Amino acid sequence: MLLSFSTIGQSVSDSQDRVTVDPPSSSHTQPVKAFPSDSAHGWLEKMAYAHSHLNYSISFVLLKPGVDSQPYLWRHGVTSEGVQMEQLNLLNGPGREVVRIENKVSYFEPNVPPYSLQSSVINGPFPSEFFQQPDEIKDSYDFVMVGRSRVSGRAAQQIRIVSKDKSRFGMNVWLDQETGLMLKMNLVDLNGQLLEQIQVTACHVTEQPDDFFEKIEPAMLPEVLKLRPQSDTKAIWDIDYMPIGMVEVKRDIHRLPITGQSVEYVMLSDGLVDVSIYMRDSQNDGINQDILLRHESDTLLTLNKGTLNVTVVGKLPPETANRIASSIHLAN
Repeated sequence: MLLSFSTIGQSVSDSQDRVTVDPPSSSHTQPVKAFPSDSAHGWLEKMAYAHSHLNYSISFVLLKPGVDSQPYLWRHGVTSEGVQMEQLNLLNGPGREVVRIENKVSYFEPNVPPYSLQSSVINGPFPSEFFQQPDEIKDSYDFVMVGRSRVSGRAAQQIRIVSKDKSRFGMNVWLDQETGLMLKMNLVDLNGQLLEQIQVTACHVTEQPDDFFEKIEPAMLPEVLKLRPQSDTKAIWDIDYMPIGMVEVKRDIHRLPITGQSVEYVMLSDGLVDVSIYMRDSQNDGINQDILLRHESDTLLTLNKGTLNVTVVGKLPPETANRIASSIHLAN
């Protein structure tokens, strides 16, 4: 079934009766702490604590215009020894499951052999690093207290997250007033128009971790992939413009699987948004077409500057992608 944003409220209201939050009263996990409730920063601290320290099971739906809704189940638990465990499961179609035990993240996907990566966050439809460390984006975004409302049958505090230089999309989050867990998240464009929405339909906070985690045998999870150690790559191209707070977190040489061509790859990040940039010398290859593809929040821009062919991919406005691409030039 296709869901448009005009039917979100109706589809979510059908499941509000199932939304319950039962905070732990006496648990080996640390109880819900008191944080300042008169500032956006205090609320985001409460959110980060809750997402890292509580045992919870959350059902949510990812909604995009014109696309089938995607229902997920998200579980988090903490053992008596303080070991963090996490599971994210896509419930429609062939499915996709991710399991994290501390810093080992295992992926189970259709038609792909299971594999594990070394990481403290899982790769899902929500910004995991933001949930754990919201302070990491304070140089890039302003946090604004909006007001309280009712979301999924729960009292919630709304926080607006706005790009300092208006170069990136904004985000509105609604946090459960009692626990600090996320109840809803909207990604909006620079005009405030909705691009994506994550809506929680059920949330259970318990004293003990979900029984699911007792069934996991860590020794049976796939081995961590042995990635080649990154060596310092001498920059061929320089990037003169980056949005405020965005920094280069990775640079290497990629070989494209179809053409076999080598490209210089750079990843930029501000802690909330990742941007991938592919740069190559296109001299004499006959490929000189500029391309701009945008699907709601996702932008793909290919720009040719003389012999430089650059592609920018990420959740950012096309104008920002173009400004990044236009600033790239041959390194001195």
